[in-house]
Amino acid sequence: MATPTPPAETITALARRYRLELDTSTTTTPAWTLVPGITEFAPKIEPTQQDVTTYDAEGWSEQAVTMLAWSVETTIAHRAHPVTGQFNAAQEALRRASMSFGAASYVHVRYYDRNGADDAYEGVGLVTWEPDGGGPDEVDTIKVTITGSGPLKPIVNPAPSTPPKPAGGGS
Repeated sequence: MATPTPPAETITALARRYRLELDTSTTTTPAWTLVPGITEFAPKIEPTQQDVTTYDAEGWSEQAVTMLAWSVETTIAHRAHPVTGQFNAAQEALRRASMSFGAASYVHVRYYDRNGADDAYEGVGLVTWEPDGGGPDEVDTIKVTITGSGPLKPIVNPAPSTPPKPAGGGS
């Protein structure tokens, strides 16, 4: 038996590679705005599987994917302007959408690998805004969940392709 060739991919991707942007336009042309302060980011695609077992399977179960659901779960550090105290506009748009009905409750978002890797998507979803609370010595963080409504579409990554640097700052 031959020894497999070691993979060329030896650098571990970092979780902070993702960037989340919100479309703040009031027209059909998107105006992408950074959602700042992300401390955790978890995109998910969950399949719905149905049993499609027939007698032909000779007693083995068979499954088929019949639907996909997507979501983004993120935690953000609540950002405010150092002089005015006004909260960040993109974060506020997410909060307002979470407390709205109808068309105002949907947001158009995109997320992508900030290093330019082929990992970029956009879609429309509903927002859940959950302040984490905490003691007097803690920062104000918010758990934001965007639950997809319709397809999550692959897009061309808007970030220029830049290879990640190895750990320790080497080249």
